[in-house]
Formats: sequence, C-alpha cells, structure tokens
Amino acid sequence: MKGKRVLISQPQPENEKSPYADVARQFNLDITFRKFFLIESIGAREFRKNRIQIPDFTAIIFTSKHSADHFFSLCEELRVQVSEQTKYFCTSEAIALYLQKYVQYRKRKIFFGKNNFSELLELIKKHKDEKFLFPCGENHKKDIPQLLKQNKIQFTAAPIYRTVSADLSDIDLNEYDMLVFFSPTGIESLRKNFPDFVQGETLLATFGDATAKAAKKARLTVNIPAPTETCPSMTMAIQEFLQKQGKK
Repeated sequence: MKGKRVLISQPQPENEKSPYADVARQFNLDITFRKFFLIESIGAREFRKNRIQIPDFTAIIFTSKHSADHFFSLCEELRVQVSEQTKYFCTSEAIALYLQKYVQYRKRKIFFGKNNFSELLELIKKHKDEKFLFPCGENHKKDIPQLLKQNKIQFTAAPIYRTVSADLSDIDLNEYDMLVFFSPTGIESLRKNFPDFVQGETLLATFGDATAKAAKKARLTVNIPAPTETCPSMTMAIQEFLQKQGKK
C-alpha cells in the first residue's frame, strides 16, 4: 500500500481503545470513519398503510437496537400504548438490556439469545401461543421470517425503517488508499455517490460474503476479505494483509 490513508464506512468508535486504533498505531495509518448510509423511520402515515395494529400483538422480536428505537418512536408517533404484559425476544443480551431505555426490565417478559437467531428461536418455540410482531427494515432478509414460518410461529413482519445512502459529496475517494465495507448497503451507497469511481490501485476490504458479492457485482476487486479462518475480524484481516505486504 503506497499511502497510509484508510476510509472505513462505519461511525467513529466511541471507545478510544478500539482495535482500529491499535492497527493505526502499529502501521502508522491515518483512519477516517464515515457512515455510508442512514437508517430512517418510515413514519406513522406510511406504517398505517400496512394495517398492522400493534396492540394486537403479545410479543415483539428485536434483532437490533435501532429496531427497538424505531419501534418505540413509531408507537409514540401513533400514540399507541404498549401493554405492560408484552413479552420481548431479543437476539442478544445487549439488546435486551438496551430495552431498559423503554420498558421496565423483568426476566419473565424479556428473553434473549446469544447473538444467534437460531438460539432465540428455541425460546420463541416455548411461547408458541404468543402473537409475535417482527419490526424490521423495508428490505429485510427473508431468513428470519422463513425460520418462523417453518416452526409454525404466528407472526407478522412489520417494516418500520429503511436504509438510505448518506450524502458523501464532501469526500474525495482519490485521497484514500483503502476502502473498508461491512454491508451491501455500503457498496450501494458507494455506487450512488461515486458513479464514476474507478478502483485502480485502491485497496478494497469487505466483511461478509454478501458484501463481497455486492462488491464483485459492482465490478470491484476485493483485496482483503473477512472473516477468514485466520482472521475472524476486519481489523485482524487488515493487520494480516499489511504484515504480508511489509515482508514483500
């Protein structure tokens, strides 16, 4: 890598002890963080078109913190009072604890898995009598609804937010030697904001198969794929790549 400038398509980490800080010090990198897309609520007027009545549901499934934020914000906009008896099923303990921002935390009504929906599904199956609402994005993946259907869970998927490309007009991609992406949405934003972008010698790092496929579809070359057997994280993949380059 000729230069040392890296653009990471994520928000600036709140913790100064971020692993990116360690990589930056080790290889003397100048790292810039910039989120390539935004998540916005679809709004009460649009939600009403789906004819979904939130009070009809006895359990809610949350797969992210922002799904919880948008759900309770929507309830406030709709002037809907969520019942105190409502049960919440979260894919991680972090999301379950985050719900304290909106509801009183009680073990009997908040359940969580270990960052894996398959584990959460086992808990959901124990509460088959509940009527589940799954707040999700407009273009959500179909794997979770398919699993719920396969297990005969009574549920309704409720799109309550969408992802939109951020305005990146103030960025000059030619200033960066490496671009790092974590989702197909980030690649889409790259194409929308920079339709004439030519990769050239710019290195591209992608996390996840879906992101790599989106990059290849956009006719980009993935130089640093993650995760791999030796590098489960993006920082480790970047570190390994730069170490190999140093040896050359």
